[in-house]
Amino acid sequence: MKKQMYECESDKQMINNLTNQVQMVQSRGSRGLQLAGTMTLALSFPASQIFTNCDYFPAEFSLVATMKMPKLRPQANEYIFSVVEEGSDSLLLGLRVSKNRLHFLAMAPGTGGRSRLSFKDVGLDDNHWHTIVLAVSGLYATLTVNCGLPLDKQVQSFPSALNTRGSRFFIGSRRRWRGRFSGLLRQLVLLPGSDATPRLCPASDPRLSELSVPKILKSTPLQPDHQGPVYPYEAEARVTLGNPPPCSRPEQGQLWFNAQRKGLFICDGLSWRTLLQNKERLDYVEDYQDLYTSSETFDIEVFSIPSEGLFMAAANRDSRPGSGIYKWKDGSFQLYQNISTQEARAWKHFTIGNKIFLVVANSRETEPELSVIYRWNQRLRRFLYYQTLETHAALDWEAFSIHNHSFLVVANHRRDSNHNIHSVIYRWNPKTKLFEVNQTLSTSGAYDWEFFTIGPYHFLAVANTFDGQTTTISSTVYVWLDGCFQTFQNIPTVGATDWETFQIDGRFFLAVANSQKVSGRGPSLYSINSTVYELNTLTQTFIRFQDFLTHSALDWEFFTIGDEKFLVVANSHNGNSYSLNSVVYRWQGYEGFVPVHSLPTFGCKDWEHFNSDEGSFLVYSSATSRLSKVFKLKTY
Repeated sequence: MKKQMYECESDKQMINNLTNQVQMVQSRGSRGLQLAGTMTLALSFPASQIFTNCDYFPAEFSLVATMKMPKLRPQANEYIFSVVEEGSDSLLLGLRVSKNRLHFLAMAPGTGGRSRLSFKDVGLDDNHWHTIVLAVSGLYATLTVNCGLPLDKQVQSFPSALNTRGSRFFIGSRRRWRGRFSGLLRQLVLLPGSDATPRLCPASDPRLSELSVPKILKSTPLQPDHQGPVYPYEAEARVTLGNPPPCSRPEQGQLWFNAQRKGLFICDGLSWRTLLQNKERLDYVEDYQDLYTSSETFDIEVFSIPSEGLFMAAANRDSRPGSGIYKWKDGSFQLYQNISTQEARAWKHFTIGNKIFLVVANSRETEPELSVIYRWNQRLRRFLYYQTLETHAALDWEAFSIHNHSFLVVANHRRDSNHNIHSVIYRWNPKTKLFEVNQTLSTSGAYDWEFFTIGPYHFLAVANTFDGQTTTISSTVYVWLDGCFQTFQNIPTVGATDWETFQIDGRFFLAVANSQKVSGRGPSLYSINSTVYELNTLTQTFIRFQDFLTHSALDWEFFTIGDEKFLVVANSHNGNSYSLNSVVYRWQGYEGFVPVHSLPTFGCKDWEHFNSDEGSFLVYSSATSRLSKVFKLKTY
């Protein structure tokens, strides 16, 4: 059989002829086709137009589709394409999407029935663009979503000879109104052979990987005229009271209106750019709330739960009553739930699909040492136990996703007296709905992990604190290559306890908090430099940008007020006292960051910035006192 290929559309004239039935829509910076009329024949054609020399569907083939779908109802099923017998209306072949699943259907040989191959937890109905490749070869079918890790399934009964004579291809339907595709279709390609994935991946934008996209869907937006049709375009806008929506390449061109700041912004693919705004400027910082926790607090995590509000998880030292979950109510944090923890050192909030989780890093030395994942129960409106993972003096968790796969990485600090141990990356298994070990990385007294993305590349930075002899060691930045993290750069640090990444005007920065200089000779030094590094695009390395004199720095927090950018450092100890000023620095362009505010803190361990209906705030936790504090950022 000669190699054949089918594209969704191939020229402008075809779209013009189908204006009433098919519309071209622009969404999230890219175009797709949408079925708009009542005729399912609008995008259909005889199978003989593809299979010109042979009537049989290839036994080994690849299907490539790029689409964007809204959220589906639990029982909804929609067809991307189908092959239907003209006379009997019987389904020979079909690719169908349901809520969080993709199904490949084929007529079972010799039975008259149909076989169905289902891929679960693929998350295609999330209102984002996705490119999928379904490759069938022999007894196996492989699904790749957004150039991610392939999902393999054994094909039970795909016919080795499927006769398509007298049948018809339908795009976006199964010939019937019911099950019609409600989303946007940008690319649909059928080709013999199971080699489509290497032709698409890797790609700079995996969600919009292109094998064969019609020119009309790739060109600049059409200008309506009085002689031709007017094409509708989707103008997407978000409205929030504070926290910005995501802004990455899929959201490029999207508008965001911040009702609290009275500002209108546009996403440039990296960050929100101001169009119109009642610009705020930081005036001063005022003491707002004294927050007494059950014991010393090593970490705080501020997060939102849809339809519930703003929450804060405090990692407390004592196991009874444990760590507290606080809810923002009537303009302050109030205790909402207690969770029993074992000398908790950090919390991390993350979501997988519509599931909401909290994971705690327990550091008490017990056998076995276990850290715990909790899941939000919508009915009880509480976090409930979900899964335990073995850890070793865990100090931090980081959650991230790569190519639609969810990961957790733990900072294992030490095992007994050995600080040179492995920290572990866990990957979410959609089948078991549990996290499983995916990769281990050698660390030395690991204290913190930071995940960040620059263009198509994904990075993990670990803060190594102590190797058993000295704190003057290297911390490592890893890059995701070939399905795992590999060393990208080693950066000299001194008792590193935190990494903070941020962007300013297209420039990428990494700030490290250096806590103390310890070696076998001489006293420990707490007043040392912490450093901000900038990515040099020519050398493709992070280079030193600015040093700050800090006092056992344990955390950096980056935040913005209007167009102004700030860094605040957690100074915890100077060798004599825990009562120190933590400093807020403001970005001054060529001058770098300059100090603008000094905030009195006691044993400051962690800073978090958040917005609420009442304004913009900073909250810090104390590792040496039950008293944590909330500061309000007054603006003008």
